[in-house]
Amino acid sequence: MDRFRMIFQYFQSNSESVMNGICGLLALASVKMYTSFDFSCPCLPWYNMAYGLGIMFTPPIALFLCGLILNRQSLVMLEEWRRPQGQRKKDLAVIRYMCSSIMQRAMVAPVVWIIVTLLDGKCLICAFSSSVDPQKFVDFANASPGQVQQLLAKVPCKDDELMRNSTSRKAVSRYLRCWSQALGWSILLILIVVAFLARWLRPCFNQAALLQARHWSNYIDMEQKIFEETCCEHSRLFAHKCILHFFESMQKEIKLHSFSLAREGEGAEGEEDLLRGITDQNQVNKLLKMWYCEKPPLDVSQVTQR
Repeated sequence: MDRFRMIFQYFQSNSESVMNGICGLLALASVKMYTSFDFSCPCLPWYNMAYGLGIMFTPPIALFLCGLILNRQSLVMLEEWRRPQGQRKKDLAVIRYMCSSIMQRAMVAPVVWIIVTLLDGKCLICAFSSSVDPQKFVDFANASPGQVQQLLAKVPCKDDELMRNSTSRKAVSRYLRCWSQALGWSILLILIVVAFLARWLRPCFNQAALLQARHWSNYIDMEQKIFEETCCEHSRLFAHKCILHFFESMQKEIKLHSFSLAREGEGAEGEEDLLRGITDQNQVNKLLKMWYCEKPPLDVSQVTQR
């Protein structure tokens, strides 16, 4: 049990590193999902585009939502944004910093999925094979418009009898795959350039404001963790005292049924001190409401003076 507690405390104290690891695992999972996915284009007009674009953009949306769900700071940021003003002012710069950090981590896996699909080219070939200009290819130039649509829709299907030995099918496939790979490499290059500029231009901005936003965002996260730990400890002690009072009130019935109870005399006074005088359900509810509505100001000078 102590080993699990140490691991849990490590994860809590290194939440940023843990979230970076989770984002990396989601990115690797997206690549593994795509490579193990059996892509089968319907090869039918009006359905190819919906299927190809759906495979390209639906899983990234799901991965983005998973990144938001797994990131604990997303809930902390929403609570900080929606909480009443109370005795502590809300800093919009801190909320913006937390939001940008959350979005950056959540976008890793979706971007990896989109880039992998573009570099592979199957989705783009399936989605836009019917949109290619048939005049550029020999086998489609002399066909009727209806036949052209049917033939172009069957370009992604290598095993189709009509398109198995067609040179135009291979030409259309190569043409769309080149566009898909060029788009994928362009997006990857743009992201690398943006990351490079963001890293090297970062010292040009106000470093003091950035340090303040980062400090107080970490503080909000840590404050929420410590408050939850304190509430859990108080709940355990409160439940322990309630159960002891229940058994003390049931002593006559217990003696009638010949039950023997182990008495715990030592440690009771210490537990009363840890309860901080909060020994009633209404007091607990009032305390939690005050914490949410009127968070104390960030000033510990009075406590240090005491």
